[in-house]
Amino acid sequence: MSLITATALAKSFGPEDIFANISLSVPQRARIAIVGPNGIGKTTLLRILAGEEMPSAGTVAAARKLRIGYLPQEAGFESAHTLWEECLEPFAALQAQEAELRRLEAAMSDPRDGRQALERYGRLQAEFEQSGGYTYTNRIEQVLTGLGFGREEFSYPLAHLSGGQRTRALLARLLLSEPDLLVLDEPTNHLDIQAVEWLEGYLNQWEGGTLIVSHDRYFLDKVVNTIWEMTRAGFETYHGNYSAYVDQRQERWERRQQVFAEEKARLEREVEYIRKNISGQNVSQARGRLRRLHRYLHAVEQLGLEAAMGKAWGEISQDVQVTVSLMSVEEAQRRVRGLKEPSNRPPQLHLRLHSGQRSGEIVLRTHDLRVGYPGNALFWAGDIELRRLECTALIGPNGAGKTTFLKTILEKIPPLEGEVELGASLQVGYFAQAHEDLHPERTLVQEIEAVAPNMLPGEIRAYLAKFLFSGDDAFKPVSVLSGGERGRLALAKLALGGANLLLLDEPTNHLDIPSQEILQQVLADFAGTILLVSHDRYLIDALATQVWEIDEAEQVLRTFKGSYSLYRAEQEAAQEAEREAARAAVEAERAKAKPATSPQRGSGEERRRIKRLQELEALIEQLEGELSGLTAKLENPPADPAVVYKLGTDYVRVQEELDGLLHEWARVSEG
Repeated sequence: MSLITATALAKSFGPEDIFANISLSVPQRARIAIVGPNGIGKTTLLRILAGEEMPSAGTVAAARKLRIGYLPQEAGFESAHTLWEECLEPFAALQAQEAELRRLEAAMSDPRDGRQALERYGRLQAEFEQSGGYTYTNRIEQVLTGLGFGREEFSYPLAHLSGGQRTRALLARLLLSEPDLLVLDEPTNHLDIQAVEWLEGYLNQWEGGTLIVSHDRYFLDKVVNTIWEMTRAGFETYHGNYSAYVDQRQERWERRQQVFAEEKARLEREVEYIRKNISGQNVSQARGRLRRLHRYLHAVEQLGLEAAMGKAWGEISQDVQVTVSLMSVEEAQRRVRGLKEPSNRPPQLHLRLHSGQRSGEIVLRTHDLRVGYPGNALFWAGDIELRRLECTALIGPNGAGKTTFLKTILEKIPPLEGEVELGASLQVGYFAQAHEDLHPERTLVQEIEAVAPNMLPGEIRAYLAKFLFSGDDAFKPVSVLSGGERGRLALAKLALGGANLLLLDEPTNHLDIPSQEILQQVLADFAGTILLVSHDRYLIDALATQVWEIDEAEQVLRTFKGSYSLYRAEQEAAQEAEREAARAAVEAERAKAKPATSPQRGSGEERRRIKRLQELEALIEQLEGELSGLTAKLENPPADPAVVYKLGTDYVRVQEELDGLLHEWARVSEG
């Protein structure tokens, strides 16, 4: 059974149609992403499916008792609670059970109510344990730390958190509440790479359905198996992750192009036959063909070329009513020649980055460099080198100092120690994450004039049109532009600079996926050197020849020669090696605790320590066995309340004893 089914959905705001005639079904355990250019209606469709907004037409049917968890792009999440208290909300029932267990424990000592309380206690404790009553606080801690919250932030009031932190807090609560369907609008917007990777792992283990709008292509590769594409031409389904969608989409484009070319050639042959025979011996046949062609071209106008191409001539004659007089041969020829290929390809940025003169082989070199501000050292970079035509990805947590490093290279911030040496013949182009090089009071035309004073007004408007700014958009002030529009304007200015070294700080922020794809191709073709700061792992993986990672804990910059995929493989291998080393250390610690083969191997104190460890391990093993047996019995409690009561009290006693022995073992093993 589907979680949600929608039929013929449409949405309009006043006279403007956002989308129309969308039908879809969200199956159980769905892993679906909705993609498409900005402004196409992805967020609106999500809100309609989540029940947050009504469609202008069509219907949405949800499964009975369906629980939906909806994450908007920017959560207004207002609450008087702390972060921890808010994350406790999904476990209110467990907390009530916990309080009832405490009450029953007290009631069991009362001779009047003890028997009834004992019977209730056994059943409730089994239900409590099965529902995760002993682990829910650990789950909260795992989710909050996974999403990038420090432990010191757990007690912060929500009102004191930033907008991005509140969005993460809402995401944490949604994950903990375990709805049947998660509806997530740009869930990675406020997460660093480490938190995004944690979320990928969490969603891959998720038992419910997931419906996602995201511009993070790498994230979509990891978590979805179906892509819904929204374009002006319609709504299409692709099976597989994002990379599979890209391949299938290209195949569909090529197939449509081929079918269109064949259809247009057939129609041109039809027109040619009519033209040659309209005044000859086969005039009746020619006029019949002209009549059918007339209906067909009207069908194209009414149904669209793709729909018309899918219908036989007879169907078209029934479906299409022609009320105007028969067209002339010349009119038929003109209309056939004017047919345009139907395409769902979105408008594309016509971006070209032309590097100026060739730079020296060594583009950038540091010597014993320390980056930061007076009194706040961020990291030590040491001696690193960037060579011509390389693309280096600079990654690290938010606040680690990536933007500060770029500004140090640009000499906007002096290094705390050491120096940065730039190579010969460099022309540097800088794309700022916050677009601070854009002036809010200027129009788009004025911004372009500032970097290209010799361009004529008509040339500037034509140039801006290549970046999807058409008509009167050219005279808008920068202050009214959206984040994506500012990004496109900044790229337009960057493309005019002739730089041979690009310092790019989050260039894909606010860009929709089609624009990201174009930017990726442009940067891949760029005949210069790139230093790229980005959370866009898909872009990094496609371009980077080396990775520089800022280790915030160690306050050091580490370098890796190779692609991002190789870097991640090495990281995962290192993490597995660490886990293996930790397991080996535990085994070694236990081996050390075994008795010495002779009295001469250690002092009397050491022998007593080893003996105590052995005793503790034996006791721990015994209690773990007892606890396992008690758990099994409580899961299927006997009918006798007295027996249930004893099982419950024994469980609590054994658990407390086991906790104490484990703490003692840890203390004694450390010497």
